[in-house]
Amino acid sequence: MRVGLFVTCLIDAVRPEIGFAALKLLEDAGCTVEVPATQTCCGQPGYNSGDAAAGRALARKVIEEFAGFDYVVVPSGSCGGQIRLHFIELLKDDPDLKARAEDLAARTYELCDFLATVLKVERLDSRFAGRITYHDSCCGLRELGVQAQPRRLLALLPGVQLTEMDDCTQCCGFGGTFSIKYGDVSGAIVDEKCRNIRASGAEAVVLGDLGCMLNIEGRLRRTGDETTRVLHVAQVLAGDA
Repeated sequence: MRVGLFVTCLIDAVRPEIGFAALKLLEDAGCTVEVPATQTCCGQPGYNSGDAAAGRALARKVIEEFAGFDYVVVPSGSCGGQIRLHFIELLKDDPDLKARAEDLAARTYELCDFLATVLKVERLDSRFAGRITYHDSCCGLRELGVQAQPRRLLALLPGVQLTEMDDCTQCCGFGGTFSIKYGDVSGAIVDEKCRNIRASGAEAVVLGDLGCMLNIEGRLRRTGDETTRVLHVAQVLAGDA
């Protein structure tokens, strides 16, 4: 099985260890993984800010770069949602490109969804142990239906104790450019998320989107919490945390 790994620009620039963890998980599951060297951004930030022209240009670029793979796997619900849903909308006026966007969408999966649903992974080489809680990132949950899949995979780790926080499916307040445009509202939302994380008694909060990770971790640290770890689910599942 030939898999193209869409690393995401944020992971590449800020937390490349997440990309390596995703690569390990896929290779351990028997996939032949390739990472197109020219990949950059899925175009979501510009698209969300109203720059449809840039979104279309980047959509065409991603379609070209990931043509020919059996599957495309993304360790990010937001980028996965952009590729699976919004490329088709952006390219709807060009029948050929729309058809290619639909083909790519059918082959594209968020990482946990791919491991649990397509590969049906039943064993993971991870010794991670500890008390965790899980935050459901908005795009992964609402656009891709990713909720049970990461929990199913985490349950394969005997040392992990998962305690659900209150309102685990509630937004963390990041929302890409939302946190910039509406800073006060975003701050209030992430404050509530951090209170729920601390109230769960977990040693770490685990999630599937780096934007949410950075928002939550930044707020925890700025409010004096230096101990709660904020981890991408790929790091936990791969044992690289």
